[in-house]
Amino acid sequence: MENFIVSARKYRPSTFESVVGQHAITSTLQNAIRNNTLAQAFLFCGPRGVGKTTCARIMAKTINCLNPTEDMEACNECESCVSFNNNASFNIFELDAASNSGVDDIRALIDQVRIPPQIGKYKVYIIDEVHMLSGAAFNAFLKTLEEPPAYAKFILATTEKHKILPTILSRCQIFDFKRITVEDITKHLQNIAAKEGVTAEEEALNIIAQKADGALRDALSIFDQMVSFSGNNITYKDVIANLNVLDYEYYFGMVENILANDVNSILLLINEVVNKGFDAQNFIQGMASHLRNLLLGKDMRVINLMEVSNQLKERYAKQAERCSTEFLLKSLDLANECDINFRSANNKRLHLEIALLKMVPTDRPIQQPIQPQPVSAPSRQSAPSAQPQPQPVQPQPVQPQPQPAQPQSVQRIKRGGTLSINDAGTKKKEDEKPAEVKNNPFTQEMLVEAWTKFAETNKNVSPNFVAGIGKYQPTLKENNEIHYEVDNVLVVNDINNMGKLRDHLAKALDNNQFKLVHHIVEKPKDDIAYTDRSRFEKMAEMNPNVLTLKKGLGLNIDI
Repeated sequence: MENFIVSARKYRPSTFESVVGQHAITSTLQNAIRNNTLAQAFLFCGPRGVGKTTCARIMAKTINCLNPTEDMEACNECESCVSFNNNASFNIFELDAASNSGVDDIRALIDQVRIPPQIGKYKVYIIDEVHMLSGAAFNAFLKTLEEPPAYAKFILATTEKHKILPTILSRCQIFDFKRITVEDITKHLQNIAAKEGVTAEEEALNIIAQKADGALRDALSIFDQMVSFSGNNITYKDVIANLNVLDYEYYFGMVENILANDVNSILLLINEVVNKGFDAQNFIQGMASHLRNLLLGKDMRVINLMEVSNQLKERYAKQAERCSTEFLLKSLDLANECDINFRSANNKRLHLEIALLKMVPTDRPIQQPIQPQPVSAPSRQSAPSAQPQPQPVQPQPVQPQPQPAQPQSVQRIKRGGTLSINDAGTKKKEDEKPAEVKNNPFTQEMLVEAWTKFAETNKNVSPNFVAGIGKYQPTLKENNEIHYEVDNVLVVNDINNMGKLRDHLAKALDNNQFKLVHHIVEKPKDDIAYTDRSRFEKMAEMNPNVLTLKKGLGLNIDI
C-alpha cells in the first residue's frame, strides 16, 4: 500500500507560474532575477497558507539554477535543481525560528554564512516564523543581515510582521502576500480534482473555498477531508453536511418569508435551524452576507463582487428584483446590530427572532390564514359591510362619516372563492386626552437621586448606556434645564434608552417640562514616556527625591 501524500504537499507549486493568487509578487521576483537586482534580504509576510515559504523555496531554487529559462524559471535538469528536488542541496538552508529562537542558533547560522557555496551562485537562508526570534537573536542578526557576503541571500517569512523589530524591517525588501480569492481557490481545486479523477460540483468547491478563508493550504486539507467522506464524487449536500455549513436555501427562504410578512414561517424556520444544531449567531452572520449579496445583485456592475458561483449569482439577481434598496439597507443594519449585541443578550434565540421580525416591511399587510365565517349564529341578519373582526358584529347601522376627504381603508374579503373589495370608512379613534402638564419644582438633590436610581435599575438591562451617563452627575440649571456630560456621542444617540431616562425623571420628579442638555467631554490623552529622559522626568515629577538622588550621585542620563 502506497503512502498517502496530502494534496497540500503533492501539488505544492514548484515554479513561479504555478503559484496561485500572487502574480504581482512572482512577477517582481522574476524581474529582479532577470535584471540581476536581487536584494540581500527579503521579508515575505501575510496570513497562513498563501505561499510565503513556497515562493521562498522557488526563488532559492531559481537563482541557483545553472540554465534558467527565458521566463526566469528553474530548468529542473541541472545539478543544482536536481539536488534541490532531492532535498540534498548544500546551498539552501531552512531554519524554523519557532524551535530555534535563541541567540546561539543565530550565531551558528552566521558562522555558516562565512563559507561560500560549492555549486551555484548563492547560499540562501530561509527563516520561517521569524517573529519568534528572541530580542537578543534579532540583535545578533542585524549586522550580518545588513552587510552579508555577496553570495548570501536571506528570505524571512512571518505571519505577524508587527512583532518584528523596525531595525530588521528596514534591512529587508518587504512583500505582503494577500489572501487568495475564492475564485482562484475554486479554479485550483477544479484542476486538482480533474488530476485525481474526482467529480466535484462547482458549488461544493465554492463552499470549500469560502471555508478556507483565503488560505490555499486549508482549502486543500478540506478537499482531502471531503474525498475521504464522499469518495470520488463531492456534492454540495455532502460538503454542507460535513463542514456544518448552513445551506443557501435557508437564507433564500427566510427572505421570502420576510417579504411575504409570514411571521409564523419566520419563527418555524428559525426553530428548524436551531434544532439542527446551528449556532444562532452564525445564522445572523450568514443572513447579513446574504442581504449584502442581494444588494450587489441589484446592479450588474457590482454583481461580480459576490464570492459565489455564476449559477447562484443569477438566483441572487432574481430575488434582488423583489427587494427594495431601502428594505435591504434596513435589514442589513438590523442584522449587523443583532450580531454586535448578540453576546450580551440573555435570551439569544429571542434576540435573533426580534431582529428578523423587525425586518418585515410595515407597508404590507401581514399574511394570515383567513378564518371561515361562523354559520351557527342564531340571527339570519347579515351586514353587507361586516368586518372580519374578532368581536361580534353589532346590529346597529353604520353611520356615514362626516369627513369624506379622509383616506378609506381597503380590505379584501374572500367569499365563495372570489375576492371582493370592501371600501369601508375608517373608524375614528376616540379623542385622545392631552398629556397632563406637570411642572412641580425639584432640587439638585432630588435630580441626583432620581438619576442614580435609574442607573441602578437599568445597569443589567443597558450596561453600556448606564456606564455612559453614570460617569458624571447631572446639574440643574435655570428654566429646568438638566445638563449632563458624556464622553461618547453614541450614548446620546441611543433614542430608546434616552426616552426611558426622560420618562423615569418625569415620574420621579413629578415634572415633565424639563429639558435635557448634553455636553461631550473629550477623553484626556495619556502622556506616554518613550525616551530615557522623559521617563526620568516623569519619575522625578512623581517623586522629587529621585532628582535629589541623581544630583547626589552625579549621574547623567544617556539618550
